[in-house]
Parts: sequence; C-alpha cells; structure tokens
Amino acid sequence: MRTHRIISTMGFSLLLAIGLLPMALHAADQKSAAVAVPTQSAVAASGAVEDTLPICLKRIPQDATPGQRLIAEQSCQRDESGRASMQAVPGR
Repeated sequence: MRTHRIISTMGFSLLLAIGLLPMALHAADQKSAAVAVPTQSAVAASGAVEDTLPICLKRIPQDATPGQRLIAEQSCQRDESGRASMQAVPGR
C-alpha cells in the first residue's frame, strides 16, 4: 500500500512538472533577452584555439570569492600550458 502511494505521488509530481515546463521556458526566454552581449575582448570561447591566458582571466567574475578566483586562475593556467604544448608540436 505504501509503495502504491509513493509511486502515485511521484507520478503526480512528474505530471505537474511537465505542466509547468512551458511556463518555466517562457520565463527563461524573457530573462535571456536582458543578458548583455560580451565585449570584443571576451569573444573567444573557453577552450577554443583563440583563447589566451589574459582572455581567460578576464572571464572570471569580479564578485567571485577568493576560492573561486583561485580555482579559475589555476584552470586558466592549466589550459594555457596545454595550448602551449600543442603549439610547440612541429607541422602545425
């Protein structure tokens, strides 16, 4: 009996979530219109060939905590060393 109640509750929750999904997507579309367009200096995507260490460091948010900033800086430096080793390969 208890299993039946759990399954029916989960089924109802799933139907409710599916019913609310269009409203959530519409709200997300409304918010995405207000997003600022990135400047020319931050055009390169993370991990792209055109990405460089200074561009990667500029993508770190100003309001990041010291721990978040440290992890982001280490990630940028790791990616830069990977790019440098790939660019050192002859014939590229």
